[in-house]
Amino acid sequence: MKFIIADDHPLFRGALRQVLSGQTDSVEIVEAGDFDEVKKIVAEEDEIDLLLLDLAMPGGTGLSGLVTLKALQPALPIIIVSATDDAATVRNALELGASGFISKSAGMETINEAINAVLAGDVWTPDHIDLDHPQDPEIQALIDRLRTLTPQQTRVLTMLAEGLLNKQIAYELEVSEATVKAHVSAVLQKLGVDSRTQAVILLSKIGAETINAG
Repeated sequence: MKFIIADDHPLFRGALRQVLSGQTDSVEIVEAGDFDEVKKIVAEEDEIDLLLLDLAMPGGTGLSGLVTLKALQPALPIIIVSATDDAATVRNALELGASGFISKSAGMETINEAINAVLAGDVWTPDHIDLDHPQDPEIQALIDRLRTLTPQQTRVLTMLAEGLLNKQIAYELEVSEATVKAHVSAVLQKLGVDSRTQAVILLSKIGAETINAG
């Protein structure tokens, strides 16, 4: 099995590596210390069994980082491992495609249970979290809109957020500029905005929501 640990703290990566090493006799574990590194791994590797992702690593932008990675590999199980474990952050992560959420304060036994549950196809959330807690209506509406985007449209949106031009996006996705323009138009329509800038601002709100919560 292949596991990815994305966290900027070597000691915590070591603890997670210890838990993952006990999952099966044949384990490959790849570590990433910043968001650009984990994004490159997810873009290039297609047989990853599980990704453990810290929301607050260098180069990451909170939950918008999760959106970016899920657009690259929609079927990839991702467990968020974060010190920011309030109900809103946990629920937002699950609604944006995370398969589980582990608080950084959790013990090794709990982390092991969570990993086993997600590998078995279940969703894992911390016991103390009330997922029925009222949500910020604006953030909920934004998440609902983001979930209407196709993976390719989400990739286009995240590339817009990186400041790429249509020509550059076309090159990255190996499509025509006309196709990119069509994707951009669809993204703007689904998000209910009039410009690329407004779309990028909306995506950044997901990241800011997480970062501010911490």
